[in-house]
Amino acid sequence: MANGFRHVEPPLRLTRRGRVVVLGFLVVLATLASAVLFTTASRAERPPAGPPPTLVVRPGDTLWDIATRTMPRRDGQAAVEELRRLNGLSGYGVAAGDVLILPRAA
Repeated sequence: MANGFRHVEPPLRLTRRGRVVVLGFLVVLATLASAVLFTTASRAERPPAGPPPTLVVRPGDTLWDIATRTMPRRDGQAAVEELRRLNGLSGYGVAAGDVLILPRAA
């Protein structure tokens, strides 16, 4: 600055080769992101492995008791119908010692 002028850096400029490298990097990054999203989505659609959860009916239990205890966030009647459907029950009666299939946690 002895002569009163400031040195100003020129703005950053990419050469044609630099633009190709940046574009290639972005394409690879987008490909990796879509691959991760695809594998995550395909795992989400796969049914859970292993046997379904079960419950042994205790003395005095009713389908209503079991439904509200095992599915507290669902409407009681809808939960009872789900238990009936899963277990192939034509009526509403259960006996102590019966083993009921429960819905998998969502």
